[in-house]
Amino acid sequence: MSQSTGRLKQRLGRHGVWDVALRAEDPARRGEQEDAAAELEELDFGAIWLGGNSTAAHATPLIEATHHITVGTSIQSVWQQDAATTAADFARLESSQPGRFLLGLGVSHGPRVEGYHRPYSAMVDYLDALDKAGVPVGRRVLAALGPKMLNLAGDRAAGAIPYLVTPEHTAQAREILGQGPLLAPEFKVVLEQNPTRAREIARAYLARYLELPNYTNNFLRLGFEESDVANGGSDRLIDAVFAWGDDDRIRRRVHAFHEAGADHVALQVVTEETGRTIPREQWRRLALLLR
Repeated sequence: MSQSTGRLKQRLGRHGVWDVALRAEDPARRGEQEDAAAELEELDFGAIWLGGNSTAAHATPLIEATHHITVGTSIQSVWQQDAATTAADFARLESSQPGRFLLGLGVSHGPRVEGYHRPYSAMVDYLDALDKAGVPVGRRVLAALGPKMLNLAGDRAAGAIPYLVTPEHTAQAREILGQGPLLAPEFKVVLEQNPTRAREIARAYLARYLELPNYTNNFLRLGFEESDVANGGSDRLIDAVFAWGDDDRIRRRVHAFHEAGADHVALQVVTEETGRTIPREQWRRLALLLR
């Protein structure tokens, strides 16, 4: 493990928060987003992961509103903006707030990108361009699911930030990456004890992802059946990719990722209002149960 990756792991700590509502798109909401970021830092989360096709521009206000927490994109699509612009934005933010930003990159999904083709080659070309522009390998991570992209994450980035995965995937990813690279999976949490209600909330949120073959194919590789990814997802699938229940059960589910080899877990609180409101009360509960 390189010294820079070791320092990165130390900075991130064991837990971070993933949330799409913290993206600074609407100027009217910026104050609320900045206050929420400052509270996450006070709650001792090690990182804020900005959902959706986020960029350094989305991260900048949150970094400026905080003192030390890392802010990463999870993820910036390589189709969204060219590597030269990404490198320039990285350099600009690094000059004013050194060491605070982590560039998370991914290849997105065919149904969402016009002209989508050869995603692995597209990522390699993008990383080549970032190398030429001077973006450090240790300050970028890849949203890798399959073996080829995981290998690339270990060779050409600081590590991997897999989204919508299970501890079983984390164990496989760790074996592929080896012990050195960062492994920081995202994991969804529904703070609801009633099984019917918890699965209802989870299933409504999961539906959008079951339309994307990158995720459904990954579930099939993990041993799920076609029936598990149909009709909004089976209870088996829901219970594998969401933590719900009392504090002890949720704590055990998160810990399972660490036992499987995760260095850091990016926790996404899922509610009926996910993406529309910032779940600060739920973050406070999450911080308490993880202590």
